[in-house]
Order: sequence, then C-alpha cells, then structure tokens
Amino acid sequence: METTTVEEDGDDIVCLDESFFINDDYQLTTFTFGSQVLQLLCLQSASTDFDLTGQLVWPGAMLLNTYLSKNPELLRGCSAIELGSGVGVTGILCSRYCREVVLTDHNEEVLKILKKNIELHSPPDNSNGSAGLIAEKLEWGNSDQLNQIVERHPEGFDLVLGADICFQHPIAF
Repeated sequence: METTTVEEDGDDIVCLDESFFINDDYQLTTFTFGSQVLQLLCLQSASTDFDLTGQLVWPGAMLLNTYLSKNPELLRGCSAIELGSGVGVTGILCSRYCREVVLTDHNEEVLKILKKNIELHSPPDNSNGSAGLIAEKLEWGNSDQLNQIVERHPEGFDLVLGADICFQHPIAF
C-alpha cells in the first residue's frame, strides 16, 4: 500500500492508494458437490466494496452447484457462459461436464482471482476431459464487450448461468 502525505495550510493530509480498500487475503477453500471436489481461492467474508462481491462464494451458488451436480445430464456436451462468475465456482463445476465454459465478470480484481482459479483447474494436457475454461471481461450493458464475446463464440451458447440461476436453451446473443 502506498501513501502520500500532502501538506495543505499546515495540516497533513494522508492519501491512500486503492489497495487500502481491496481485500485480497484469498484462502484456498475446498467445495464438494456430489463426487466433484473443487479447490478455489476466495475470501471467507464479503468485502466492504459492493463492486467486489465476486471475491467469495455466495449461498445461491452453493445451491445451484448442488442441483447441477445431481443433474449432470443438463450439462453434458453443452457450451455455457456464466454471467458474473466471481471466483468461478459454478463455471468450473460446469466445466467437468460441458465442452466449453466462458466465465465473465466486470471487475478487474475479481477477474484476477477468477483467472487464478481457472489455472488451478486447467491441466496443461486436459487429461481429465474437462472443458476449456475461458475468462472474459463483461460489464452489464457494455455492448462492445458483449459483441467481442459473440465474435469469439459465433456458435452461441447452449446454457446461460448467472446470478445463481440457470437457463437451458440455445442462446445466440
């Protein structure tokens, strides 16, 4: 953390950089959904910044993942996009069954931890048969970012995950 002290009219003003407000004390945490065990870096409690809620795993994601692990036939062979992936717990679970999973988030700090978690679950030789995992920046309402994703995935997606919900039908944005 960097600080800057500025003297103004005899008073010292301390200016803190943005790292003062960002909690990046991630812990490797084990999650089990049926026979699937995932280890992810995440926070254990919410950040004070509403924009960083993706740094932890929310109860809704736990419920959705429990359901998906009991119904893997919903995922087999699908291509999926997850909107607001956070640390990636749902998208990474889906990658065990899907052929491709694109995980998205808008916050740069959250994208950093998402990419680290993808690295944890992407073997170099893809020997476990998992889908390709891809992280993309996507801010709600940003048509430029959405268009870039569509250009990179012109076939669309069979499954859309987001806000701890699941839609299953072909989606071609």
